[in-house]
Amino acid sequence: MNMKTLKILLIVLLSSVVFSCSEEKMDEINMELNDALDMSVQSMLPDIILKSGFETASTDIAWYATVYIEHSAGTWAQSIDADKRIGQTAATLFNNNWNSLYDVLNICKDVITKTAPDGPEPDNQFARGVAQILTAYNLAMVTDMWGEVPWTEALLGPANLQPIYDNQSSLYPVIQQYLDDGIASITSATNVSGVGDYAYNGDKAKWIKAANSLKARYYLRLSNVDNQAASKALGVISKGFATSTDNFYFKAYEATATGENAWFQFMNDRSHLSVGKTLYDLMTSRNDPRIAQYFTKIEDEYVPAPNGTATQTQGGIYSVSLITENGRTTPAPIMTYHELMFIEAEAKFRTNDNTWKGSLQKAIEANFVFHGLTLAQGTAYFTDVVTPLLTSGNELKEILTQKYIAFYEHEAIEAYNDYRRVPSALTLNNPNNAQVGFVWRFPYATSEEASNSANIPKIDVFKDKVWWAGGTEK
Repeated sequence: MNMKTLKILLIVLLSSVVFSCSEEKMDEINMELNDALDMSVQSMLPDIILKSGFETASTDIAWYATVYIEHSAGTWAQSIDADKRIGQTAATLFNNNWNSLYDVLNICKDVITKTAPDGPEPDNQFARGVAQILTAYNLAMVTDMWGEVPWTEALLGPANLQPIYDNQSSLYPVIQQYLDDGIASITSATNVSGVGDYAYNGDKAKWIKAANSLKARYYLRLSNVDNQAASKALGVISKGFATSTDNFYFKAYEATATGENAWFQFMNDRSHLSVGKTLYDLMTSRNDPRIAQYFTKIEDEYVPAPNGTATQTQGGIYSVSLITENGRTTPAPIMTYHELMFIEAEAKFRTNDNTWKGSLQKAIEANFVFHGLTLAQGTAYFTDVVTPLLTSGNELKEILTQKYIAFYEHEAIEAYNDYRRVPSALTLNNPNNAQVGFVWRFPYATSEEASNSANIPKIDVFKDKVWWAGGTEK
């Protein structure tokens, strides 16, 4: 080897060493030292509760549901498009919700993995149980809105970027199993901390009641496809919420621009929604005292917006939600005691239990109190207005009508689910339902079309129902 060749070799080797060191140094420099690569499950708990209460229960899914179900009329931008059925098949419509749901499910999976017997934190069975319950809740939301969705091959990261879609009929047993597992985990938990528990502050008994209440919801959801659905719901209701003090809320909203209630923020920043005439007319026909709690006035009068044909406006023409206008820090309900009592009333009616009227009365009374009225006012309304409407053949319709009225506005998702399950119980008035179609399910997301198009089911959101609502599966 001559001197010239040796010099060249040394230069190459030196360059390689310098380059290698530079890469390592750059990695070190670019590392975010304050961003933990591995978090404790207790530190992850606030995130899954916040995402479930804020993103899942309280943003776009709920805002579109309130328009579809005619609690509200869309009177601006995307909401008026929803009311007029413009752009409701677009893959971009619910892309953020789809991704958010799978994000929270992925975090829940991480908590469950870390708290397994062979995981690094097997003693934190409380966090494990919360993650299992919220897996059930968020998985139910995904399949209820979209129908067939990825699950058995989902959440695997680069190991599988094109997961198959599971039938909804196979996912509902999974949802119930996660709730059972969550109950078992929390029951066995001895190491319990309320830190970051934005729902129940570490109260094991309340989490167990919430899980059983959700079980009742998801059992009754299958009333069209399981003739034992009502009986199964009744079998767990006694283990669910005992009073409204057990309500399953996300309770960490703050009076700040970034910490306020999602509905309030939506109204304050965008003003897309007005009071729907369908709901208002139902309530006025019953002389419902909750009108004064629900709606604002325009020049001392209630002015609902006609669903599907309203004038475009960001306020000033139609009444809006007084609940939301006054609700900057109002907790977001994931499930309530009054919902459970409505479920009990329907389930008892379906199983010929003649005490169903008592359950319906409890539901209405609890909802009156929930909205700032008195129990006595709820009792009077039930006795004077509702009871005369419970004529033979009209019972189920009135149960679900009262539930529909009670669920304005923050519980609109469940009102949407109830209508899809029992459409004969409610008359909707948006003319676009006949001219274009009612939105029976959500369009699949852009992110799926881009990366997993071969597996996406071919559906028409205006015609194809999800399985539990009477639809077919692949």
